Amino acid sequence: MFIDVILDRTAVPIDEDVFTTLLENSVAGTYKVYERALEKRIIKFSDLMFLASRGDIPYSLFFAPLPHVREQVRKKTDKLLAGVSRDTFSIGSRSKVELRDVELIVKDLIRKQQLVRKHDPSLERNKLVGLLQRPGPSVDADAARLSSALGLSHEMLRTCRSKADALDLMIERLEANQVLVSQSVQHHMPQRLTHVKFSGMSIRDNKVPYIFLAGGDHGDDQEPTGRTIFTLTLMTVLVARRIFAPMTWDGGSTETDPGREYDIAGAMLMPTERMKSINPTTLDDMRAASDQFKVTPSAVTVRAMRLGLVSGKTASGYLDELREEFRRKPTGGPRNKILPENAVRKYAGREFTQRMLHALDSMSITPGEFCRTVCLNQLRPTQLGDLRRAVG
Repeated sequence: MFIDVILDRTAVPIDEDVFTTLLENSVAGTYKVYERALEKRIIKFSDLMFLASRGDIPYSLFFAPLPHVREQVRKKTDKLLAGVSRDTFSIGSRSKVELRDVELIVKDLIRKQQLVRKHDPSLERNKLVGLLQRPGPSVDADAARLSSALGLSHEMLRTCRSKADALDLMIERLEANQVLVSQSVQHHMPQRLTHVKFSGMSIRDNKVPYIFLAGGDHGDDQEPTGRTIFTLTLMTVLVARRIFAPMTWDGGSTETDPGREYDIAGAMLMPTERMKSINPTTLDDMRAASDQFKVTPSAVTVRAMRLGLVSGKTASGYLDELREEFRRKPTGGPRNKILPENAVRKYAGREFTQRMLHALDSMSITPGEFCRTVCLNQLRPTQLGDLRRAVG
């Protein structure tokens, strides 16, 4: 079977297996022009070049023998898997993440890890990676050990004025421990995430592991900031457990055992003794406790169920009511456009950006290279003063 590539009114056939192998293993396989080509068995050369560009594929590979193409795809996948597992780490969720859904982001964050390792000789071996690889005597003991290593106590989070402040504090403590944190910024990343639902991913490195937090709708109808705080805590636990993978989790699921990692994250944010002291049993209790713990009412509900403070049937009823309550909330008006320097700070992460600005100041990297690799050409050299002010 062949696909005809049209160039100057001339049809050049290429092997359909080559075509699908290359594109199904890249983000370009999500574009409609690819689907149309398979349906009509014909594609313009300009459209083929577009797909090759979006998929980071040398276009000459479309005309190569199938065994050679398969070997090139295998090498590319092996390189990606050096930083992140192909398997999705799922908690109470049936969703799976295909590698192609996040591959350009993975590749970019791995490049950023390599860049900061090259230009920052002060980096030390990360003390959080693998900290909980061997389970401790209890979930609470593991939670206390990780919190202590982070330098982040429950009291510090409780006294934050808002959930947004608590999230900033958590990111600050992670970055102080050489864990880089990247947050999704649509239209300012190498790849669209509009077609995929996942919570985030952790990318392997013994000095500067990256945590990527995916934004958008996770399909479980929860307030975004409180959910992100739990996601970040859960991703931190995975780094400490030396698990590096895309992750999906259903924050409102009571049907399956979410596992030890979920319970460690829960104990870090909602300590057992404090939960038992508050003893939340009504839905209003769950809402009030969520403000104290800086998480969602759903997270408090599931934690209370896991501790035996409410039954599974009661928790399930509360979660249904919370979902419906969230759905009834107004979605709000249009979002303000994010400034490019703030987009760079959010996606690349403050700590990574600051370290690379130090490299720029020491002239170990040129302004042009900085704008290309750190800013993804979102900023010009003349705008780097704006970035300095954004990162503080």
